[in-house]
Amino acid sequence: MLPSLFISHGSPMLALEPGASGPALAKLAADIPRPNAIVVVSAHWESQRLLLTAGEHPQTWHDFGGFPAELYAVQYPAPGAPKLAEEIAQQLNDAGLSAQLDTQRPFDHGAWVPLSLMYPQADIPVLQLSLPSRLGPELQTRVGRALANLRTQGILLIGSGSITHNLGELNWRAGPDVITPWAKTFRDWVVEKLEADDEEALHHYRQLAPNAVRNHPTEEHLLPLFFARGAGGTFTIEHSGFTYGALGMDIYRFG
Repeated sequence: MLPSLFISHGSPMLALEPGASGPALAKLAADIPRPNAIVVVSAHWESQRLLLTAGEHPQTWHDFGGFPAELYAVQYPAPGAPKLAEEIAQQLNDAGLSAQLDTQRPFDHGAWVPLSLMYPQADIPVLQLSLPSRLGPELQTRVGRALANLRTQGILLIGSGSITHNLGELNWRAGPDVITPWAKTFRDWVVEKLEADDEEALHHYRQLAPNAVRNHPTEEHLLPLFFARGAGGTFTIEHSGFTYGALGMDIYRFG
């Protein structure tokens, strides 16, 4: 059975400058069975309701600005999986989670950047599932649980976001050894609750965790963690670290 994963995808430049995350993601991909397909919940596809990509050949979307030309030349031409998308949408609907198909949505960088480091050949079918971010952590836990059985079918489930994400307080000159205390304290609290399997505390992290709102002024980059946790099993840390002082780059495995 495949695990589910939470990946902190960092800056889009991770695709060209992978730092310590690149080897960690490559090792993780080598350590688990090769997936038959991949389903990604990305922080960069917020929506009002659940949507699922259903195009045969989704485009690579460079959904950012101000980066070097080399980054915009990167393509990740993984195929889609329209039939699988229909089956997953039906599974979500059967679980009381209304889902619809989107045949036009391209892959955003929350999906293709980490996948380019895990599976650079881009030869595994990929689906993206949208993030109804206004509905909070509990919904993502439900979605993960509703799709957990896909892991037994060789389908890799990934939540792609960031364990901390306050771009306004980053130190763009900081090296990897610089860790901002308020970011580390929050990350350590989340890890403690994941290790304790304390779902109630995790669901109420904005009220309970130290510096929660400072680390996540908006929720979208943490919510994919709840999808991965809901879909998976035993929690382990695959990689841990920070860039720019306060941007967490942790990678977690469930199961």
